[in-house]
Amino acid sequence: MKDSYLAQFYGKSQNYTDIPNKWYKEYNVKKGLRNEDGTGVRVGLTRVADVVGYEETPEGGIKAIPGKLYYRGYDVEDLVKGKQDSHFGYEEICFLLLFGYLPKKAELEHFRNILTDCYEIPDEFVEMNLLRMPGKNLMNKLQDAVLTLYNYDDDPDNIDVYETLVKGINLMAKLPSIACYAYQSKVHYYNRDSLFIHYANPNYSIAENFLSLLRKDQKFSDKEARLLDTILILHADHGGGNNSTFTNVVIASTGTDIYSTVSGSIGSMKGPRHGGANIKVAEMMDAVLEETGGYAADDKKIKAAVNKLMDGELYDRSGLVYGFGHAVYTISDPRAEMLRARCLEVAKEKKMMTEFDFRQRFERIALETMKERKGVALPTNVDYYSGFAYEMLGIPRDLYTPLFVCSRLVGWVAHNIENKLYDGRIMRPATKYVGDNKEYTVMEER
Repeated sequence: MKDSYLAQFYGKSQNYTDIPNKWYKEYNVKKGLRNEDGTGVRVGLTRVADVVGYEETPEGGIKAIPGKLYYRGYDVEDLVKGKQDSHFGYEEICFLLLFGYLPKKAELEHFRNILTDCYEIPDEFVEMNLLRMPGKNLMNKLQDAVLTLYNYDDDPDNIDVYETLVKGINLMAKLPSIACYAYQSKVHYYNRDSLFIHYANPNYSIAENFLSLLRKDQKFSDKEARLLDTILILHADHGGGNNSTFTNVVIASTGTDIYSTVSGSIGSMKGPRHGGANIKVAEMMDAVLEETGGYAADDKKIKAAVNKLMDGELYDRSGLVYGFGHAVYTISDPRAEMLRARCLEVAKEKKMMTEFDFRQRFERIALETMKERKGVALPTNVDYYSGFAYEMLGIPRDLYTPLFVCSRLVGWVAHNIENKLYDGRIMRPATKYVGDNKEYTVMEER
């Protein structure tokens, strides 16, 4: 490919393709589907989940309030507290999101049995698609694996609501194992690490299985399993407007199969502005630790590092402090608040309080510095503590975002089904053409 020619054509094209920023306001086009006040443009109705970061005022404006997240009308904080001694809290939340009500004991047990029956993955699938074809990036490999599962379905193009539910549950059960196998295959091929493949245990929850499949000795503590279960609950859904869920609904509205919709959502979640943000936090904290000299750094050094981040002089030079701020939450992210408490429990057990204390100090100083410089502090978001939680659990960074996929898949399925039931039309928004109309010119006269 002649890159120099492409660069020449690209540079020339800028004279013909420019769209001035002022035109967006002139034509009332919402960049990023966001209103002037920062709220999202409404593109649908849902009863699955509600993300609350502000309330409407009598004057027609908005007022920021402490963040709340609701699953089917239940405050997620109450749901997490109610499952604090259970390794199967995530499974109960999956039932709630899919069917709309909290299950009785027998209903949950039956649902769990359906999930565990779907744990098993065909041997040839693992060998042919994962072990023999390792992926450079696990998110792309997950897309490939999901699309390949299409070929193992006797009726893959059936998009009936019930069939969508069945196929979705099957994917929910299999994806955690596939993610772990894809990771083992990658590090074996590219890093020359030892390869070990465990089978999913039908007596384990999804959180327990993930830890068991990932670790060579398959051992984990109760607190570790509960921490991961909490992370799965907190990531299970975040309303119909988040990018990957909206992507799922947009693709599904064309009438295509669920394997294609899930693959599209995984592609959306890979981006650092969405699911990949937790990796950016982890990398940023590495840079901060190197800049400050480690966990024993005093507050002055931490503050200097925050200022460097904001000035674009540290890490990726973007001027962003990753792990702070959110598209909806303006005062607080309830998921971060809950995850911080669970991280404390595991930090004590694993004797990582020095690392936890540093995280808390950085959080406090970052919020203070942002308030001083900008007049407002962005809220700590869930990515700030999820990365630390994964670190304590020994989950490699390659698996941070795939684990997010495993958790959020239930939300994608729930919204997919809801849209099929109550909307059913192809998503087809409009754009405004702002170019000039031209007369065609033959080649010799150009």
